[in-house]
Amino acid sequence: MASTQYSDGRQEKRVENYTKFWQKDFGKEGETDNQNRVESYTDVVNGYYDGATELYEYGWAQSFHFSRFYKGEAFVASLARHEHYLSAQMGLRSGMRVLDVGCGVGGPAREIARFADVNIVGLNNNDFQIQRARKYTKKAGLENQVSFAKGDFMKLSEQFGENSFDAVYAIEATVHAPTWEGVYGEIMKVLKPGGVFGVYEWCMTDTWDASIPAHKELAHAIEFGNGIPEMRPLKQAREAMVKVGFSIEHEEDLAERPDEVPWYYPLEGDIWKAQTAWDCFTVWRMSWSGKLVSHTAIKFMEILGLLPKGTYDVGESLKVAADALVKGGQTKLFTPMYLAICRKPTLSES
Repeated sequence: MASTQYSDGRQEKRVENYTKFWQKDFGKEGETDNQNRVESYTDVVNGYYDGATELYEYGWAQSFHFSRFYKGEAFVASLARHEHYLSAQMGLRSGMRVLDVGCGVGGPAREIARFADVNIVGLNNNDFQIQRARKYTKKAGLENQVSFAKGDFMKLSEQFGENSFDAVYAIEATVHAPTWEGVYGEIMKVLKPGGVFGVYEWCMTDTWDASIPAHKELAHAIEFGNGIPEMRPLKQAREAMVKVGFSIEHEEDLAERPDEVPWYYPLEGDIWKAQTAWDCFTVWRMSWSGKLVSHTAIKFMEILGLLPKGTYDVGESLKVAADALVKGGQTKLFTPMYLAICRKPTLSES
C-alpha cells in the first residue's frame, strides 16, 4: 500500500515505521539494531519528527531544547536565556552570517537573530518542520533576517560551499548524526577561517559505562524516545571536535552546575515544582493526568485521520523519553547541555 503523503510534508509510512527501529525489550538490543539505525538515520529522525513535532510544540515550546533554571525563573525565559548564553559565548555580532544546524521549527534562530542582530540560515531535513519554521518566522516579521533550507547536515559543504559562514551553532541536534566526526567535519568545512562553532550536545556522561546493562538500557531508552540513532559518551564528542581540526576554546557540562532547580524538572510532572503560575500548565502536561488527556486525544485524532498513523506510538515513545531523561539527569549519566565553543584555524594557523 502506498504511503500517505500529507501536504505539510509529513509521510505516514515513516511515522508508522519509527518504533520498528528498536527491539521492544531494550535489553535485547544488539549491534545489528544499532548499525541499522545509524545507516538509516534520515528515516529514523524524519519518522520521529513527523510524529513528534506538534507534540513538542504543544507540550514544550517552539524551542526544542532543555535549559538551566534559577529559582523563580519562568520556563520560556529559561529557554531564551539558554539561547542567549550560547550566542554570547560564541561572540555573535551584528551582520554575521550564521548557520543553525538542525533548526527545528526555528525557535532558537528567531530568538538569537533578535538578540545578536545576526542573519541566520536554519538547516533542517524535515519538510514538515521547515514549513512551520517559515510560517512562524513570517509571523514574527523576521523573514528578511532568518531563512530556512532543506538539507542533510552530513553534506553541508555540498549545499553551501566551503568557507560560507562566520559562525555555526547546533542546539541538541547533532546527536542525531550517524557520526560526530562526520557532522563536525562538515561544519568545519562551511565555516570561514577563524570562524566559531558553538554546540549544546546530548551525551552520556563519562561516568556512563556501556558494559553495565542498566546503563546501556538507559541509553537505548533515550534513543527510542528522542529519535536518536545512537547515544555516545561525552569524551567522543570532545575527541571528534579535535580530530576534525577544531580548537576548543571553552567546554563545560552545564548540567554539572549546582542549580537548585534541575534542568529536567518540567519532565517530572510535579506542578508543585512549577516556578511560575503559568508554568503549572506546562508541567501538568507531563503529569500522569496530562499525559492521559493528551495521548487519548492523539489516539482519537489518529483514528479520525487527522494525524498520520503511528503518531500515537511516537507519542508513547515520548513517555519513555521523559522517564529516561529524568533518570539520566538524576543519576548524572546523561547531559543535554555539554557546551563547547570551538574555533576553526585562521589561514595563517592552518
